[in-house]
Amino acid sequence: MAPHDLAGVPAQAPAQGERETRTPIKGVRKFTAAAMVSSAFTAPHVTEFLTVDVTPTMELLAKLKASRAFAGYKLTPLTIVAKAVLIALRNHPTLNTRWDEAKQEIVQYNYVNLGIAAATPRGLTVPNIKDADRMSLLEISTALTELTDTARAGKTAPAELSGGTISITNIGVFGIDAGTPILNPGEAAILALGAVRKMPWEYQDEVALRQVMTLSLSFDHRLVDGEQGSRFLQDLGAILSDPGMALAMV
Repeated sequence: MAPHDLAGVPAQAPAQGERETRTPIKGVRKFTAAAMVSSAFTAPHVTEFLTVDVTPTMELLAKLKASRAFAGYKLTPLTIVAKAVLIALRNHPTLNTRWDEAKQEIVQYNYVNLGIAAATPRGLTVPNIKDADRMSLLEISTALTELTDTARAGKTAPAELSGGTISITNIGVFGIDAGTPILNPGEAAILALGAVRKMPWEYQDEVALRQVMTLSLSFDHRLVDGEQGSRFLQDLGAILSDPGMALAMV
């Protein structure tokens, strides 16, 4: 099997006896690296964690997959979490803002372009779903499938990579439980989803085997204070632990 560089692109096989291989930094990886360094050293990051019993969400997901209305659609925990994020944002608009340093203004977005981090052969990209807040669960499912398929094929248009307002990265697909995601430039928050694991958990005053996920929320402390970030994360966890709670937030 051919060796790969950090972007997942096959690298030239090292000559016999060589102790290192050098690959030019260019393209998507160069752009992504510059953006992440700028974000990390410009926005004061804070990361909070919440571990949630998502058994009811996983049960809902199974019911939706079996329903006639969702036949042929790709549904994953990310689909449900994306919708939950959009619902929770309605009560916490500060997480959907931008710090304009040049004009010394806080920009409040009155729409949500939901960024979804996608690993591609060229490196990490974060295309976004335009006006995701106006979409039904079915529409979000379709948009997520198209977005990830296009990104993995390396066909994402530049317009789809710009204009995001808040993002989600699904590190759980790699078996990771939690992390400290770096904000995308121009965004106030990013949510990392951990792996869904069966764990002993307190349930109805007893210990039971439940499906559990850790949510990691990073936010720009210039725009979002600790209470605002915590309450958003709390509401998101409430929806995922009891999807019916979404009715009280719309």
